[in-house]
Amino acid sequence: MKELPLAEVYRLIEPGPVVLLSTRSGQGRSNVMTMSWHTMVAVAPPTIACVVSSNDLSFFALRQTKECVIAIPDVGLAEKVVKVGNCSGRDTDKFSMAWLTPLPAERVSAPLVAECFANLECRVVDTRLVDKYNLFVLEVLKAWVDPGQPKPKTIHHIGNGAFVVDGEVIHFESRMP
Repeated sequence: MKELPLAEVYRLIEPGPVVLLSTRSGQGRSNVMTMSWHTMVAVAPPTIACVVSSNDLSFFALRQTKECVIAIPDVGLAEKVVKVGNCSGRDTDKFSMAWLTPLPAERVSAPLVAECFANLECRVVDTRLVDKYNLFVLEVLKAWVDPGQPKPKTIHHIGNGAFVVDGEVIHFESRMP
């Protein structure tokens, strides 16, 4: 075995799909950011924990309105996803800049992202770890998928500008109830 620097541990654990997090501020301004630090914490109701930097404009909208959309892009949107992640929404309309289409959501004020194969309308249900870790716990209120994208391949950030694309799906019999 070779020792791994602790700063690189996240690259081993992290590879959930890169997603877009959209918010709408209390003043009605929409924003979208790239996010890869998230995980499921419950199945029913679907509950997701995510970390949003307090340096991000989305942090303030999420804290203020307590709602967002998690939009899941496929590999065809990788360039746009990176573009969104490499600029601030403070002085840029990132939807326009990345040629992404905001759509009205049904249960939250934050917009869906039309180009993504899935959109999850969420509300914040727990903020106890926000001050210490910037960690929000979200309950999914409504989920949408695009039937025109039946086999999307997601992208997974592994650090330093590198990504992995989903590969082949393999199935094993589940013995869990």
